[in-house]
Amino acid sequence: MWAGIGQVGADRPLRAIGQAIGEFARRNRYTLVQNLASHGVGYSLHEEPKEIATWPARSERRIMNEGLVFTVEPFLSMGAQWAEDGGASGDAWTLFSSPRAPTVQYEHTVVATRNGALVVTMPG
Repeated sequence: MWAGIGQVGADRPLRAIGQAIGEFARRNRYTLVQNLASHGVGYSLHEEPKEIATWPARSERRIMNEGLVFTVEPFLSMGAQWAEDGGASGDAWTLFSSPRAPTVQYEHTVVATRNGALVVTMPG
């Protein structure tokens, strides 16, 4: 997560976030869940820009504008590449890794500024 946050800033490519997280994962022998992504935050929880990859995504061409508010939330795993709906658990928030493997998700909400990332979900 912090590798990705280090890439946040006005007029920078969104792609840099996923590239930095991907490099961290590769160096540390993690896989990245690739069907759960970061997203914009505004009046509601999931807004534009939608689906900001936290893995290397060559097709990503968007640029962060100053004041853009979004999450950086990679899902690192020890083998999984996908998440599946928990379905039978009765909990809409429960997901399972596929293939099954220990998986962790961390998240911060950031604002892209000329000076880099302003992390708004950290205490004072």
